[in-house]
Amino acid sequence: MSDTYELFQRGRRHLRNGMAAQATVSLEKAKRREPRSRSIREALGIAYFRLRRWKEAEAEFRMLVELSPTDDYAHYALARSLVNQGRRQEATPHLKLARSLRPRPRPERDPDDAS
Repeated sequence: MSDTYELFQRGRRHLRNGMAAQATVSLEKAKRREPRSRSIREALGIAYFRLRRWKEAEAEFRMLVELSPTDDYAHYALARSLVNQGRRQEATPHLKLARSLRPRPRPERDPDDAS
């Protein structure tokens, strides 16, 4: 297992245990090694968000949107970071995109429908 993966897993464990500040330490190191990793960026953005470090969360989610423009969660999280900075107007297009990109549950088929 690579050192980067270990750092990422440690950061995720800290997040699961409610230790966002500790998570940032491992995740920032992992990001330096793998700057284009969407998983690392998402986890780091979440850690910053939980710490109310809105600008840093915005930067991570903005990069996540750049790396994966069709990621509904990235748009949603970016919008939330912007709203928390009082930038509601800038957040609106990302909220709309998140809503339109969100996977929809499949409607259940009627068992009597033979088609």
